[in-house]
Amino acid sequence: MPQWLNQRARLTPNRIAFETEDARLTFKQLLVRTRQAASALRSAGVHSADRVASLQSNTLPYAVTVHALMMLGAVMVPLNTRLSADELAGQIQDSGCRLLITDQKFEQKASQVSARVSCALIHSEKWTDCEALPDDFNREIQLENPCTIIFTSGTTGHPKGVVLSYGNHWWNANASLINLGLSPDDKWLCCVPLFHVSGLSILMKSVIYGMTVYLQETFDPQTVNQLITCGGITHISVVASMLQRMIDTLGDQNTYPKTLRCVLLGGGPVPNALLKRCLNLQMPIYQTYGMSETASQAVTLPPEYMLEKAGSAGQPLFPLQVRISAAAPNTPGEIMIKGPTVFSYYLNNPEATHEAFDGEWFRSGDIGYLDKDGFLFVLDRRKDLIISGGENVYPAEVESVLNGCKGISCAGVIGIPDSRWGRVPIAFVSLKEGADFSESELINECKQHLASYKVPKRIFVLAKLPENASRKLLRRKLYEEYEKMNRVN
Repeated sequence: MPQWLNQRARLTPNRIAFETEDARLTFKQLLVRTRQAASALRSAGVHSADRVASLQSNTLPYAVTVHALMMLGAVMVPLNTRLSADELAGQIQDSGCRLLITDQKFEQKASQVSARVSCALIHSEKWTDCEALPDDFNREIQLENPCTIIFTSGTTGHPKGVVLSYGNHWWNANASLINLGLSPDDKWLCCVPLFHVSGLSILMKSVIYGMTVYLQETFDPQTVNQLITCGGITHISVVASMLQRMIDTLGDQNTYPKTLRCVLLGGGPVPNALLKRCLNLQMPIYQTYGMSETASQAVTLPPEYMLEKAGSAGQPLFPLQVRISAAAPNTPGEIMIKGPTVFSYYLNNPEATHEAFDGEWFRSGDIGYLDKDGFLFVLDRRKDLIISGGENVYPAEVESVLNGCKGISCAGVIGIPDSRWGRVPIAFVSLKEGADFSESELINECKQHLASYKVPKRIFVLAKLPENASRKLLRRKLYEEYEKMNRVN
């Protein structure tokens, strides 16, 4: 098919592609900047199929980087800016990148990484000084070719490089389009990291749809609320912790305007208390389920089912299929996904690739069930499941109860060894500002909503629970915290 940005700039050259706090860029202007960047990258020795790493902020130069590498037919490796220099160096080595694109904000860390792996550096801010690439770039793309390599978040272990093709990104954008529709006035607020599949998928949607994206460098709930109220934002992607902060800042006496037609809510199960607040505010919440391996969302729940199917991630998007390893309805098992958004292989890891597939079905590693109507309910990661006295305890279920308790900002649950039951759940919580903590009161609250074997035996307070850049809880860090506490005691 035609090269995406070149085709978009030809079709709707004067439509706004990106907005930031202090800039606006049409698709025609974006194409000019992209050709400048592609020229600089070609001069730096980048060729088709080369893998190129990026360590950049949520800014326009990042978006230009994405399109410039696609224009050259190179494969982008977006790096998590929160990782240490050693972790980043490992991912660059694993992906075989010889060039690292960075910006002023991450120049120091990028220099440390470059010194460890002998990787050349190039600065994206300087691209506007370059002459535009001659009109000799690839006019077409092959959907089966690799486009990006996204390393998994590593919530349960060593990150794996997910190789996503142009076709994976294309089908994900179109699956979302079929589900959400498209209006000429649509504007998607991107306040999730662009190195994460959620943020990257918004950039893909922008060029495929011809849709404006407002780029926010860092998430700030007050600014987000102002943009939604006054900036014409129609779509936003968030996780539960971000949405909670937005609503807390908004206050229960205020509401969002009708122009906001989609809040795409992912990142794991959503606390019931938060859903109730969203219902009271009449917010257009689309709960979703997806991952790097599916090029972002794969399952979505429309707002009209928010009450009837509370807690469900919804049904698979149009070109996808979902089944559970356990055949009977309402029976938990591993979530399996099939369709054109699903990746083909993990980078340099044939063993993990083999384990991840059952024929054409991708084994997600997540536990869930389908109800009698075919709606998916995600329970937890398979590796996080706690078996206590022969009973299954899903940490996310316990966390949902705790997150709904007064004064609790965030909760995390893990299983620890127990001589009687094998393993029992314990919890860590962080508190809202000014909140008091009573372990016994929280445990009693849990007893009102959970079976006795699911109730945490102990609850500890942390100033902040460990999260990755996508704001997903890192339970393995809670295990480390527990071990540290035991050593002290």
